Amino acid sequence: MIVCPNCNHQNPDGANQCEACYTPLPVTASCSNCGAAVQTDAAFCGQCGFNLRPGSSVPEREATVVPSSVGPTVVSPLIPDLVSPEPLIVPETVVTANPGPNLEKTPLSIPPAVPDAPPLPSVAVTTEPVAISVNTTPPVAGQPTPGVAKTQLQQQSARLIHVQTNTLMELPHNLSVIHIGKPNDLVPPDIDVAGFANSEIVSRVHANLRVEGDACYLEDVGSSNGTYVNNTPLPKGNRHRLRPGDRISLGKGDLVTFLFQVS
Repeated sequence: MIVCPNCNHQNPDGANQCEACYTPLPVTASCSNCGAAVQTDAAFCGQCGFNLRPGSSVPEREATVVPSSVGPTVVSPLIPDLVSPEPLIVPETVVTANPGPNLEKTPLSIPPAVPDAPPLPSVAVTTEPVAISVNTTPPVAGQPTPGVAKTQLQQQSARLIHVQTNTLMELPHNLSVIHIGKPNDLVPPDIDVAGFANSEIVSRVHANLRVEGDACYLEDVGSSNGTYVNNTPLPKGNRHRLRPGDRISLGKGDLVTFLFQVS
């Protein structure tokens, strides 16, 4: 099934647009490593983490095989002859001061003398004290310091929407691991689903959301009825990188369902 990112309608596999709202559906393909359904523009598989965009390698030159009566002979590819580079510095002829009887005397060239630089004017040095004005006025609050760039940190806000009641639940900004479940003495939940209908199918310690940089990952931590992403079961120990519009079901039957959104 393909879930519409606009109205959450479940469409049959192979559909190009939603049957309910006619919104174009995302194109999916199979992971070449584990066979899971992934979007064609995905860089990594959400099930096994396989790299779906490996780097291209430069093909090597193939050797030429020449048949012979004894057996095939492999001839390496032709390599062009190396060209001797021209010398970077032209050697100069060294002339000695006392040439031999068979050498012609060549006068040595003497570079012209460099004129002396004019003397610098004398500067009078004063020892009188100089008054320096120091601004002791304290800076006014709210005004930026001159020469310091003002930086504004913008953070994305992630949230879950309970499909059955259309309840909005913002994810905490100060936590890197967000626990989903019901009240217990072992791991208190950060997102408590005990108040929703059919919460009995949700385990007390059900799933975790891990925030790493600008990415959010979902993992099942050993629930009794399982965790599903877009109607696909998420194996225990594996994690799935969430994308806006992903449908998260806690337990079987799609009774406790959330939509992941980023604003």
